[in-house]
Amino acid sequence: MILPHRENIPDLPNRLGIDGIEFVEYATTRPQALGQVLERMGFCPVARHRSREVTLYRQGPMNLVVNAHPEDARVSATVDGQPVISAVALRVRDALQAHQRCIEMGAWPVATHAQAMELHIPAIHGPGASRFYFVDRWQEFSIFDIDFTPIPTVEQHPPALAGMGYFGVVQYIGCDRAPDWIAYFEQMFDFQLLPDDERFGILPKGCLMRSPCGGFLWQLVEPNPALEPPLDAPECLQRLGLGTPDVGTAVAALRARGVEFVESSQLHPEDRGALTRSTLGSVAFELVHRDA
Repeated sequence: MILPHRENIPDLPNRLGIDGIEFVEYATTRPQALGQVLERMGFCPVARHRSREVTLYRQGPMNLVVNAHPEDARVSATVDGQPVISAVALRVRDALQAHQRCIEMGAWPVATHAQAMELHIPAIHGPGASRFYFVDRWQEFSIFDIDFTPIPTVEQHPPALAGMGYFGVVQYIGCDRAPDWIAYFEQMFDFQLLPDDERFGILPKGCLMRSPCGGFLWQLVEPNPALEPPLDAPECLQRLGLGTPDVGTAVAALRARGVEFVESSQLHPEDRGALTRSTLGSVAFELVHRDA
């Protein structure tokens, strides 16, 4: 017999088996300049792609890929070389099954361009020109063990500065598009919309959604009509949120490395969070308090 209190209490749905972010990719025609920004943020270059102009940066649990391959349309489409977040790779239970389910739900597939001896990483189109990748190899054996060559004499797993890790992604969306994107993340990835009174960091604007694994958040931000004409507000992946158990310590450590933060009467670094000044015209990071 099943006890009554154990009946009809289903787990939160996670049909793709999402288990965090495997990597975030930037596209740019200025990889050296972006690399300097990332190194100030604590990321270290640890490996290079075997056949493309792509570099893997890492700190702690975070993998960050800089794609400067000239034949990639996302790289050639960047404006004035400004880096853009071009992809987010989700860890899933089975990459091919996750990809197929999303296609059946109406997602647009990305054509593969894998070369000989390279892994095929299935993907669907995201906002703007971005992509969502599905990765099921990240534990003892990862995709980077196949497609990348380690940089000699470099520590392959450098520790995270101030215990930082991926906290979430901020996505800019069009006017009145929040219901569409909320439905997309709920149906496609089983994300859950958080109530308005549940907030993190210091930027209260937008809708917050939690991944089904509980490991990261997704923030949807519509343009402010008073500041941004609707026609000039493209949808895109705007910036990364980095969680840390001590925002003050992280801010101090990053400032010592030359990172500048936004400070004003409305926005300044504090215990809950901080926002770095935008560099290279488009690169900013938001620090958010997260329990260790």
